[in-house]
Amino acid sequence: MDVNAAVAAAAAIAGVLTGVIAMLAFRWSEREQKRPTRTSLHTDPVLPPGVDTVLSVLRSSAVVLDEADAVVKASSAAYALGLVRGGKLAVEPMLQMARDTRRDGEIRQVELDLPRRGTGRGEALAVSARVAPLGSRLVLLLVEDLTEARRIEAVRRDFVANVSHELKTPVGALSLLSEAVMGASDDPEAVERFAGRMQIEATRLTNLVQELIDLSRVQNDDPLEDAEPVGVDELVAEAIDRCRHQAGTKQITMAAGGTADLSIWGNRGQLAAALGNLVENAVNYSPARTRVGIAARRVTAPGGDLIEIAVTDQGIGISDKDKERVFERFYRVDPARSRATGGTGLGLAIVKHVAASHSGEVTVWSSEGQGSTFTLRLPEAGAARDRATDDQTPGLDEDDETGETDGTTTVSSPYEPFSAPEVLP
Repeated sequence: MDVNAAVAAAAAIAGVLTGVIAMLAFRWSEREQKRPTRTSLHTDPVLPPGVDTVLSVLRSSAVVLDEADAVVKASSAAYALGLVRGGKLAVEPMLQMARDTRRDGEIRQVELDLPRRGTGRGEALAVSARVAPLGSRLVLLLVEDLTEARRIEAVRRDFVANVSHELKTPVGALSLLSEAVMGASDDPEAVERFAGRMQIEATRLTNLVQELIDLSRVQNDDPLEDAEPVGVDELVAEAIDRCRHQAGTKQITMAAGGTADLSIWGNRGQLAAALGNLVENAVNYSPARTRVGIAARRVTAPGGDLIEIAVTDQGIGISDKDKERVFERFYRVDPARSRATGGTGLGLAIVKHVAASHSGEVTVWSSEGQGSTFTLRLPEAGAARDRATDDQTPGLDEDDETGETDGTTTVSSPYEPFSAPEVLP
């Protein structure tokens, strides 16, 4: 019995010792797993507190690099610009800047032109890159897209240059004509002739200044602040009356037709100016003894009913390459003809801005030698639709405040936009 008891006690002691050793081994294994290694320090660096939050709210594209040039953190904008690919910074000049900054701790900044990703059109992406050290091992790269800012600046430079050129022409002509008048003081016929030319140049200068003011106004003002239902029939009649003299001189017949009693929601003055510019262009670019038609109709669109006003002429037409640019400021399809008619090259630009500010659009159909049709598509006033359907009290229909367009309407014939219009004297 004593022998058996001794064996049992020895077995119990051996079991306890085995358990203690196993527990100690397990604790040591856990400690070794939690201890950072040189490899883990290299592959999974920790950003300083708060940096991740700051980077997430920055407008610039942000990239954080470690000591091996691996990307630790990158914003979605950085991927969209194509700066980061496969976990690496893909722009070599920026990568070299990061290495130099890591070496000496200096902050560096440079502007670069990068190829635009995925277009294949060779367009450059203008960016500004700034590199700064972030702690002892990391480097922060901030990239700002300057493409749109440069485009706007180029447009401004072109606009100033164009305005200067356009103003210089009539001002120079007035200066020369005034000298001619002074030199021809003994010749009444010459003075009268030069004075007539001075009046023409003064009128051109006045029109240019006025259209510059109009363009500035439609770009800066919100037309819907003073919006009201505007009758299309009234706009058409006003546009025809504005061009009646020019049309009569060239024996051009102006015709109005389409659906009657339509209304547009917007600024009356701007809408009248836009439609008047379209009709005036049609008259100026049409040969003698032709016809200019203005017609309106209602069309159904997902965002609410729209009113289409089409102005059709039988003029010189517009080539395909010019159609993309006719709405640019100071662009003229035929510069010689524009000068002869006193055109400034701003009329269609004003039309485009008025249409856009009224949640609409302007489109063009044209064929060289056959004529053109410019179509304004604008949201219908809710009051007009209410009167046409259930004769309710006029008021603004909330669904019509921001009508969306669903594409360009193709006009089948440039001479009869919608219906046989009524010929006006």
